[in-house]
Amino acid sequence: MSNTRGINHLGLAVRNLTDTRNFFVNLLGWTESGYDADYPKTAVSDGVVRLTLWQVDHHHPVYEFDRRHNIGLHHLALEVETEADLDELHQCLLDNGITIEFAPELLSGGPRKHMMCYEPGGIRIEFIWAGL
Repeated sequence: MSNTRGINHLGLAVRNLTDTRNFFVNLLGWTESGYDADYPKTAVSDGVVRLTLWQVDHHHPVYEFDRRHNIGLHHLALEVETEADLDELHQCLLDNGITIEFAPELLSGGPRKHMMCYEPGGIRIEFIWAGL
């Protein structure tokens, strides 16, 4: 029996709090709560997953994360309900200048499909349709 029961939240250090917040809230339709200008930080949620977004301190050097050489977050994978949702999200992200690593494609031979993008601060985000 596990001593834990899932993720309460995932904290992400972000390059620009406003840009990343807008990615989740304006493009993905998430809700925001818990904004704290003193840190600064905010929380965003899709009703299932909750992320805490922490603004990095630009008074010090800021380094890009390299998933092949650094310990830490390789990517964040989020599920979408339908294949059409995945395709619509892909087009929305393109229309809003979001960098796409790869467009929707079959995952492990299908029928699942996924795509990968980078939120405005460079964090890799995968969107997956479970193929059901």
